[in-house]
Amino acid sequence: MEIDKESTAKVVDAYVRYLRLERNYSGNTLEAYKHDLEHLCMFAQQKGKQVAQLTLPDLQEYAASLHDLGVLPTTQARMICGVRAYFRYLVVNGEVENDPCELLESPRLGEHLPEVLTPQEIDRMENSIDLSRWDGHRNRAIIEVLYSCGLRVSELILLRLSDLFLDEGYIRVVGKGNKERIVPISSRAVKELELWFVYRNEMFIKRGEEDYVFLGRRGAHLTRTMILLIIKRQAAEAGIKKTISPHTLRHSFATSLLEGGADLRAIQAMLGHEHIVTTEIYTHMDMSVLRQEILEHHPRNLITDN
Repeated sequence: MEIDKESTAKVVDAYVRYLRLERNYSGNTLEAYKHDLEHLCMFAQQKGKQVAQLTLPDLQEYAASLHDLGVLPTTQARMICGVRAYFRYLVVNGEVENDPCELLESPRLGEHLPEVLTPQEIDRMENSIDLSRWDGHRNRAIIEVLYSCGLRVSELILLRLSDLFLDEGYIRVVGKGNKERIVPISSRAVKELELWFVYRNEMFIKRGEEDYVFLGRRGAHLTRTMILLIIKRQAAEAGIKKTISPHTLRHSFATSLLEGGADLRAIQAMLGHEHIVTTEIYTHMDMSVLRQEILEHHPRNLITDN
């Protein structure tokens, strides 16, 4: 049975339209999902089926074919994630009754845990800042907000004064897909922001940039690259040897919460993760700490003299 390529294009276009209008995905994300579905459609054509007709054994064969083609495990995992997303879409639309992906396994990835900073290391970064410079309090506020609120760097640079509800103790964050979430903000972060605002209020601000929280010397909001340079510079000046980025502070935020006993679902909500599996990496990080504690303190691991 030969599948009409025109009908395949319609399937892909309908899905991309759904992701754009209903899920509000960005251009890069849309392109990735489109590519994944087109690849799956080619596989379905070789099987003589429509994509919606693929069964679990078909999808297991598809996953195996990615491995045989030499696709990197991380890319395999992303493509399988795209397959799952598409079949969820088919179920929601009533085009299939049962989701064949429920038992579909992703390739096993090595446990690559991100670097994290301790609260003491973050204090060292903040204390290394030269507060005699005009941007000193700004940089302290940037570090503290990233760590206290767990923001992505893209969320930080787009943070606006109208998103701050400091008296109430929270901020409004616009995350991926323009999804809004409410995140508590610590009194320490509020204090650092207020100190920055003293200097910010005296700055020349470009027209159209008045509502952005963090500004550069020319009165425009900062870029991702500027934030990266600020974080790396302060880590170096604090004598921190770890390879870090602004995202390290987000990881540190989540790890600190988990080690403090916060519920994983609460961490998921504060980070703005769509799926709990994304947040579960922090359970692995916490387990590594627990393992060390067991090795050091469990009586079965203590060497005693006979």
